[in-house]
Formats: sequence, structure tokens, C-alpha cells
Amino acid sequence: MTTEPTIAANRDPLGQLLDTHSVVVCTGAGGVGKTTSAATIALEAARRGRRVCVVTIDPARRLADAMGLDAETARGSEAMRVAGPWAGELWAVMLDTRATFAELIRTYAPTPQQARTILDNTFFRNISDALSGTHEYMAMEKLYELHNDTRFDLVVVDTPPTTNALEFLDAPNRITRFLDHRLYKMLVTPSKGLARAVNLAAQTFLRSISRVVGAAVVDDVIEFFANFEGMEDGFRARAVAVRELLAADTTTFVLVTVPRRDIAEEATSFVTELGAAGISVDALIVNRVHPRFTGRSTDELHADLDRFIGTPLEPLVSSLLDAVTIATTELDHLASLTEALPDAPVVRVPFLDADVHDLDGLERLTGHLFAD
Repeated sequence: MTTEPTIAANRDPLGQLLDTHSVVVCTGAGGVGKTTSAATIALEAARRGRRVCVVTIDPARRLADAMGLDAETARGSEAMRVAGPWAGELWAVMLDTRATFAELIRTYAPTPQQARTILDNTFFRNISDALSGTHEYMAMEKLYELHNDTRFDLVVVDTPPTTNALEFLDAPNRITRFLDHRLYKMLVTPSKGLARAVNLAAQTFLRSISRVVGAAVVDDVIEFFANFEGMEDGFRARAVAVRELLAADTTTFVLVTVPRRDIAEEATSFVTELGAAGISVDALIVNRVHPRFTGRSTDELHADLDRFIGTPLEPLVSSLLDAVTIATTELDHLASLTEALPDAPVVRVPFLDADVHDLDGLERLTGHLFAD
């Protein structure tokens, strides 16, 4: 018979993580309640006296709705305070890729004029939201910025869905690889002597495709990369700092999932890849769990059903058998995942009678995630 995952002796494992860490990274597949879990963790931290900011990387607007914030106002580069009767402070921010990218340009540009030139560039305005990896890299920047903001002593991060979460974690490495790429070096090489010849060669290559995309587009691309000259060291230093923050003892990873076979298999693969990167998952939240109601096996309940066929108790025993069968199947789906996380406590959240869409809903959810 499938056995239920064991919860660690600590009755409040998530609460202990909140008390001992400064960054909580919530990760998992899309649609498993990750955004809601991140918001609930942040709310509980505020109740415990922490000055916490929760940042959602998911472009959906569920977090703003749940916290009573206007979605358009909340989406931006500035954290907004959420009023409530808690001992600490609760803040929320919805990532604005373009605004975060622009702030980064202003930080590392040698002069304000150079920053303005880049920000006014048509190519920059087109790629700031769409360039592959930009969203994840800016998420890392926002995490680092909030972590170093003296207003907060805890940052809770709602990451992209699992397939993008690895990109989120690899974002610091990707920006470094980009800066070391031969074509990038050619585009930003100063226009002097032999270096100018190399730079011209790169421009010639780009202009050769101008007949396809248009000369104006190519000119914008060349200008954009040329204006990055002198900013590489700042980007590299920040990438190193972000990697160190993710690997720090003060950062903890919480995996959110549901007891569905495909989602659990995806989560198991993700745990393996995280482990290969030297990062461990410290807790597992399983949402939408069906209740078991009894410790009896399905075989025993089948025998009971045979005895009660044709009696008033038949539909009751049949319903109990169905519930136990579903719960047992869910445990089977989670078996590989819990085996991959032998030391991580498992916190199960049952199916709720209503969707969580406001602060009252988050308050109710804290009763399932945290001990009283």
C-alpha cells in the first residue's frame, strides 16, 4: 500500500524557513498555485514581524488581485505597501521588464547622456520586453535590488513556470556568455586602428542583411550595441553577485506542485537539475490534495462494499472507496518527487471550497501552510 509522505517533526517547517532566511524562492509549474503560495508566505512573514516584499515574475495579475492592489498601479519597478493588521510590513511588486532594464542601463552607463541614447534607441524599445532571457534576467536584477533594499529584511519571489524557472536561475550566466560572445565584442570594439577594422567588419556583416530587415533597423542595432561600451564590467559584477545570492545559506527554495502525474514528473526533473547546480529544495508544498478520510486500504473498502451492496450504506461506502482511491493515486504520483526530496518537509493543502482571490483568502490559506 502506498504510504503518505512524512512531515518533518517540526510542526511549522515553512515558518522556520521564514525565521531563518532573507530570500524565499517559490518555484514550480504554471497553474499549481505558486503565485498564491508566494503571497501567503509573504503575508505570514509580515504577521510574524518581518518587513517583507513579494515580487511576482509571472506576468499574470493574480497577485495584485489577491492583495487588493490595482494591477496597473502595482505593475512597475517600485514596491507598493499593502496595508493590514500585521506586526511587520507587507510590500508587493509586479515585475516590469522594461522599467527594470532601463534602471539597469542608468546604473551602469558611464554618463547620463549615454544612458539616454540607449533608452531612446528604437531597437532597445523593441527588445526590452521580447528578447529571449530578458524577462528572467530582469527578474534576477529585481530580486538583487530588493534584497539590498534596507526597507526589507525578507524577499519572497514568485518565479516563472518550471520550464522557465531554469532560465530564471541561469540568467546571470547567460548575460555573461552574451558579453563574452565574439559578435558582441566586435560590435562594441572602439573605433581605433585595427580594432576599428574589426568593428567595421561586424557592421558590414549586419548591413549585408539590411535588404531583408531594412537599413534603419540595422543602424539601430549597431548604435544600441556600440553604446554599451564601458558597461560590461558592471553587468558582469552584478551577475556574479546574483549567483552568489542564489547559492547563499540565507536563500531558500520552496517547490510548489499538485498531485498530478505529469506535474510531479516535471517537478522531479527540476529538483534533479537544481541539485546538479548545487541548489537544494528545502520544502515542498502540494496544493489541491484530496482527503483520504480513513487509513484503511482500497482492498478492505472493496470488501466492505461487497457486504453492503443493496443496503442504505452502499452509496456511502462507495463514495469513501472513490475518495481513498483518488487519494492513493495522488500519493503514487508524488512518490518519485518525495523520494527525490528525502529531507524536505511536505506541506499539503487540501482542495478549498473557494478560490483564493483576496487578503481574506490568503489569511485562510495560512492556516494550511503554517502551524497555529
